[in-house]
Amino acid sequence: MTGGEALAYPVRFAGDTLTLNEAAPGFSDEQLGKARAGEAAALASLIQAHQRSVYSLALRMLGTRDLAEDLTQDVFMQLSSNLKSIESNTHLKFWLRKVTSHRAIDQLRRRARIETMPLDEEITPSSTVDHGDPLLQRHLRLLLLNLSPPARAVLLLRYQEDLDPIDIAKTLDMPINTVKSHLKRSLEILRQETPNPAPVRCEGKST
Repeated sequence: MTGGEALAYPVRFAGDTLTLNEAAPGFSDEQLGKARAGEAAALASLIQAHQRSVYSLALRMLGTRDLAEDLTQDVFMQLSSNLKSIESNTHLKFWLRKVTSHRAIDQLRRRARIETMPLDEEITPSSTVDHGDPLLQRHLRLLLLNLSPPARAVLLLRYQEDLDPIDIAKTLDMPINTVKSHLKRSLEILRQETPNPAPVRCEGKST
């Protein structure tokens, strides 16, 4: 980042469900190399390609748009100082998930309880909810925001980002058994506290 260049970051993405798996299909390793070399246009393309997915994860972790926007900008500011360590687009996605998750967990831990009312409408683990029922969506948002920060991160990385437990463990620097334990307990809470829940694949049990 040079010359005081402002970072482009999301302001309002109502209903956005973009994940880092879906982000930037046209952003190549060649463009990443140019961004690493300091080319401003390539860096702007990188931010444009990934900002919505980072914002989406931050929003579901933190619960409010303003906090998610601030965190998204912080993540890309940190990335601009660490680009030379990024080896590929796969590594970039891993890095963005890792930094976003850790920053969100740290922020939540610093705040004993953040105000999340009124709840932002799009904060829902998309694979666990019937989108046609707004009351159910609101109920699940409340349940998600009442999970501990690490459990919330594990659940979102599993069902929003579609990561396997092993990859979640690497992203969060967490033992694999702890990841599985968080998944099992969180899903049990969702099942027990949700009326007529949609079926969700059970984690951590043999079949």
